[in-house]
Amino acid sequence: MILAGCSDPADAVHKSTASAPQPVAAPSPSSAGTEYVIRAGSTIGFTGSKVTGSHNGGFTNFAGTFRIADGKLSGSPELKIAMRSTWSDDERLTGHLKTADFFDVEKFPISTFTVTSVEPAGPRHTVSGNLNLHGITKAVSFPADVTVGPEAVTLKSEFAINRRDFDINFPGRPNDLIRDQVVLRFDLRATPGPERSEDRLMP
Repeated sequence: MILAGCSDPADAVHKSTASAPQPVAAPSPSSAGTEYVIRAGSTIGFTGSKVTGSHNGGFTNFAGTFRIADGKLSGSPELKIAMRSTWSDDERLTGHLKTADFFDVEKFPISTFTVTSVEPAGPRHTVSGNLNLHGITKAVSFPADVTVGPEAVTLKSEFAINRRDFDINFPGRPNDLIRDQVVLRFDLRATPGPERSEDRLMP
């Protein structure tokens, strides 16, 4: 019997329920609104946990744009993540995460989040979209702090997804099982202007 263990980091954040993918809006004309490029310096991180502890990690290479018209999001922007850029706080774990036990980056080198809506919800917003991860696409929604201004668009959020919804099922050791909920953290900043080399996806 396990008398004590690591608390679940996902208990402190919103848990997103995965569902069938939602329709995606048709692309807006290039002249509609202003394009904001997600800049280097933005971060996407995660925390996974098991009975005895937790690990932090994230992705160092991702790219995307927002198009803003009349102060609001226009169209269905995409955020693409190069899964080979996965990192964690343990070198051995980083290598394991890239194998078929977890992300299988050779087979699924790119993950994509396509925004379908951003709606005000009190002082925050609810962001909804289709997450394609490990070859599976599911709709997810999460609370976020979103700001839109002439100089920058920012999005910050912390929420959890169930890895088994995306067929990531590696259980861990029998005496140290891996929890299903994984915390994701977005801290994105996009500004107008052309894409720079450091803003590009390098799959």
